[in-house]
Amino acid sequence: MPKLLFLTLFLTSALGQDTTFEGQPALELANSNLKMTLFPQGAIMANLVMTNDAAKLSPLWNPVKLARDAGRPATFGASFGHFVCVDGFGQPSAEERTAGLPGHGEAHLLNLAVTRAKDSVTMKGTLPLLQENFTRTFRIVEGESVIYVDSILENLLAFDRPVAWAEHATAGAPFLEAGKAAVYLSGTRSQTRPYVINQPGRGPGPARTQRRLKPGIDFTWPLAPGLDGTTVDLSEMPANPHFLDHSATQMDPNRQLEWAVILNTDKHLIYGYVFRRDDYPWMQHWGNYPSPTELVRGLEFGTQPYDVPRREAISMGSLFGTPTYRWLPAKGKIESHFLMFYAAVPANLHRVDDVKLEGGKIIISDASGTRLELAASKGL
Repeated sequence: MPKLLFLTLFLTSALGQDTTFEGQPALELANSNLKMTLFPQGAIMANLVMTNDAAKLSPLWNPVKLARDAGRPATFGASFGHFVCVDGFGQPSAEERTAGLPGHGEAHLLNLAVTRAKDSVTMKGTLPLLQENFTRTFRIVEGESVIYVDSILENLLAFDRPVAWAEHATAGAPFLEAGKAAVYLSGTRSQTRPYVINQPGRGPGPARTQRRLKPGIDFTWPLAPGLDGTTVDLSEMPANPHFLDHSATQMDPNRQLEWAVILNTDKHLIYGYVFRRDDYPWMQHWGNYPSPTELVRGLEFGTQPYDVPRREAISMGSLFGTPTYRWLPAKGKIESHFLMFYAAVPANLHRVDDVKLEGGKIIISDASGTRLELAASKGL
């Protein structure tokens, strides 16, 4: 074998880059039910499909495909699918930006070292500006429709520090459809994000999105106050999309395990998460709806209600009695644990009222008693 070819094959195997996705080096973690595509950059969960689905429909946001399908230039960015925001959620302060700190922390931009086993992938790297080590392991069990995600954040410095950590879980069209896909979760006490009313939208292109929620108003999920005086049901995908929504929900303080799902009742599919409230007590709702074919919805569960500079999150201290940051001890470690699932549902499951993880199963049910059970042997 030529020496150069041998070296290329060795490096590819060592890095676990056994495929590409949207032109990026990637690797796959799969069983007979699911196939997850991961980027070594930032441990990004880029694509998730059911192995027996001929259409290979992924619930995860693919901005490259959405742009390409809309006839716009399709360029790759780190905001893709489900990516981790650590240590930082939102834009840095002016001083942090001058020091080189990017938005949403460093982890999602780093090329991480990959270790692969038969049923797991571990990615690890050092955040050089923040002086933290980040390790994330993905696991899958044969016969299950679940991906288990376990992470460790290690402080390399000799003092306690408040950290910002969020999971930028993001769904996108065509899985998201107006009138067919809806969000359900374990939480009710909510608030619309404070902002300046005349602030322009942030969609790509001129005025592609407009804000529609009154800023800084408490409400009960999912019915939020609209700028026009109407009530906006945030669980639904808008039928006339040109909106940008931001709000936050306190996850249920009476639960140890929280949940959030998106149910598509036309395709009879469900995508969702179960996570520990101690790790992620907040969920930010980011609805970016520039057009019917470009619906994007973030279920961003994390340590703070909004993606804001850490100084702002720490100065807030708490909201609704729940802290808005998490402590990382000096020379210490903290962990997080969640699972993701994607599966077909019974045709008569039209909404989700509860998700439980017990007895090695995820139990998804509505108020009428219709239920779906998914094997989840590893639990949390």
